[in-house]
Order: sequence, then structure tokens, then C-alpha cells
Amino acid sequence: MKLFDTHFHFYEKNGKPEEFWETIKIPELEYVMAVGADYEESKIARQFAHAIDNSWYAAGVHPHSADEIDGIGCFDEFAGDEKLVAIGEIGLDYFYENSERDIQKKVMQQFLEKALELDLPAIVHCRDQNDKDQAYVDAYGMLDDFSKSGGRFELHCFAGTPFWAEKFLDIGAYLGVTGIVTFPAAQNIRDSVSVIPVEKLLIETDSPYLAPVPHRGKPNNPGYVIEVAKKVADLKNISVEECAEITTSNAFKFFGIEGKSAC
Repeated sequence: MKLFDTHFHFYEKNGKPEEFWETIKIPELEYVMAVGADYEESKIARQFAHAIDNSWYAAGVHPHSADEIDGIGCFDEFAGDEKLVAIGEIGLDYFYENSERDIQKKVMQQFLEKALELDLPAIVHCRDQNDKDQAYVDAYGMLDDFSKSGGRFELHCFAGTPFWAEKFLDIGAYLGVTGIVTFPAAQNIRDSVSVIPVEKLLIETDSPYLAPVPHRGKPNNPGYVIEVAKKVADLKNISVEECAEITTSNAFKFFGIEGKSAC
């Protein structure tokens, strides 16, 4: 069984990539995707990917940091790196609104254009208040245009409703499931998993955040992706081994990793 954690964040405080990897790796965890949330974190993600076998990275700016950048030209330095397989994490966050909405949308659009230019998929964050859906409305409009232009994308850490899951699936989305699916109060996510075709499912930890049950309350890490796989397998009425095979195959297809160096 080979699991692929398609989204985690690596920070300098974690120490050297090799030492961190040795402390968290489980036998079933074979592949990982380090994701940047701003320029500096993208460089750290690149460092991790080049240090660890079977790892890759994404470069982008999280909506929380959208108002901290003046253009995305500095991200051109990542272009052409064989370990760069996605643009992200980008998107919209109307839950905290750490950046103004117009700025979030502007930065997201710039990175979507960069994804098209580099022929890379986009890893998209989308979150709104529990009783609101404007972030989903705005993201849908942008991603519909992106998809029609030949772009491919994933809604990572999907926390919406089955309605929005199906809307995004209709325009080609992959949907990432995290440890939230194990939280007792997250019935909306379990309901959403039920409508996601297995060929569009990705599993992830989003570590060091969102540790799944039975590790809730502790720092999360990529090794805990096995708990996500177990829960998704149960919801889809398949074995954990099947879940691992399907979601890992999906990840390789989505990121276009076939033929790229795994070292």
C-alpha cells in the first residue's frame, strides 16, 4: 500500500527535511507534496522536495497573505524546476478575510494565469463563513473560466456542501479530503465525499493543521494521512488498500508526475 499526502506545509522550525522525514514517515506513506503559502514558504517547500525522494512541491500565495505581495514576478524563479508540479496554495478565504476580497481575487487570477502559462494544475483554497457561500460563488466563476481555458485544478481541504462539490466537479475539479472528515461535527464533508467519484478524490493532511481523529489536538504530520484514507475508504465502501491505490493514481495523474524524476 502506497499513500500520497497531496498537501502539507513544511517550515524551517521543522528542522532539516531529512530529519523531519525520519520522525514522521510510516511504511505506507510513499509520496508527499510540500505546498507553499507565500514566496518564502514556497522556497522552503522547494528545499524539502529536492531533499526527499518521492516528493514534489507547489508554489503560490495563500489568500491570507494576498495583500503582502506586490506582483508575482518573483515566482518566475520556480519555473522549469522538475520538482514544481503545481501552482498553489492560492484562492479565496472569506472566513477570516485577512486580505481584502478584491485583492484576494486579483492575486488568485494572476496565479491562475501563471498556471496556464506553465501548464501546471492549481491548488485552490476556498473557505467562507458557515452560513455564507460568496467565496464559492466567486471562486466558481474564476475557475470555470480557468477550466474552459484548459486549466486543471483541485479544491484542497474541501469543506463545502455536496451542492458545491457537484458544481465544481462539473467543471473538472479534483477534491482534496483532509482529517476534517473524521471530526464528529463535519457531516457536510462526509456527505460531500459520498458524491465525489473515486477518480476525482485526493487525500491530504494539510499538516501541521487539522490532525485527524484519533490524533486531534496534536500537531498534524503527513504520516497521519493513513487515518484520512481509512475514513474515506469506509465512506466509499472500499478497502484502505483500494483507497490508497486510487487516490495515489489520481494524484500522479492530476499533478502530471509520470515521467518526472522521483529523486
